[in-house]
Amino acid sequence: MSSALKETIGRYGIWSVGLRSEEPSLRAELTEAAAELEQLGYGAVWLGGSSSVANAVPLVEATTRIAVGTSIQSIWQYTAAESAAGFAELEAAHAGRFLLGLGVAHAKNTVEYSRPYSAMVAYLKALDEAGVPAERRLLAALGPKTLELARDHAAGSIPYLVTPEHTAKARAALGETPLLAPELKVILEADPTRARAVARETLAMYLVLPNYTNNFLRNGFTEADLADGGSDRLVDAVFAWGDEASVRTRIDDFLAAGADHVALQLLDGDSRAGLPREGWRRLAALLG
Repeated sequence: MSSALKETIGRYGIWSVGLRSEEPSLRAELTEAAAELEQLGYGAVWLGGSSSVANAVPLVEATTRIAVGTSIQSIWQYTAAESAAGFAELEAAHAGRFLLGLGVAHAKNTVEYSRPYSAMVAYLKALDEAGVPAERRLLAALGPKTLELARDHAAGSIPYLVTPEHTAKARAALGETPLLAPELKVILEADPTRARAVARETLAMYLVLPNYTNNFLRNGFTEADLADGGSDRLVDAVFAWGDEASVRTRIDDFLAAGADHVALQLLDGDSRAGLPREGWRRLAALLG
C-alpha cells in the first residue's frame, strides 16, 4: 500500500499551520488556497501544529485529489477512539483523501505527557482495534525506536526539523517500502544575513524542546551548535534558503538521501502576512 500512497502524494507537499485555522471568517480563504495548491500540482497538504481530523474536513471537501494530513495530531489531545471516529466519518464521505499523522508532541506543552513511547504503542493498538488501517497513518518519528514503530505499525514517517543525514538514517531504519516524508523549512531569500535571521526567529522555539535538541545531538551537532539561536551550520542544515536554484538543490538533497516526499514549510519572516500564496506559486514553479 505504501507504493500507492507514494504515487498519490507525489514528491512535494505543503506544510502549513495557517491552513488548519478554525476561525470561521477564514474558511473561504483556506479552502480557496487548498484548491489552488491542488491546481499547482502539490500532492499533499500537511496541517501543522496541533491539528486534527476536523481541521482537514473543509480542505478535503474543497478539493478532489490532493491528500490532506495532520502533522501532527497529538496522541495526548485526542483519544484513539476520537481519532478513529473522525477518521471513519471523513473516510465514508471522501475515501482515501485523509492521512492521520500522529506524534507524541512535547512534555513542555503537554500536561499528560508520560512514557511517550509506550503511550504511542498503546494508541496504535487501539487504532488497530477500532479499524483505522495502518496504511493510512503516519508517525512523526525521530529516534530509532519510533522509526521502528513507523515501519511496523504505520505507513511510514513524517519527521520534522531534520537534515538529509537524518533522512538517510531514517530510510535505512524504515527499509524501502514505508513512506518517508520529512518536513523542510524554505526561505526564498538569497541574502545570507536576512535568510538566517528569519531562520533563527523560527528555530528559537524548537531549541528549548528536548525531542529536537536530543535528535540534533544524536546526529552530529554539538551543544555549541544549539547555543545563541543556533550556529550557521545548524541553520543551513535544517533550512533551505537562497534563490530558486539553491532551494531546489537543497530539496533535492533530501530526495537523494532517501525521502519519498518533502513537506515544504514556506517562511517569509512576516507572521502577519497570512498565507504565503505567492511563495507557494514560486515554489511550484521551481519544482516543475
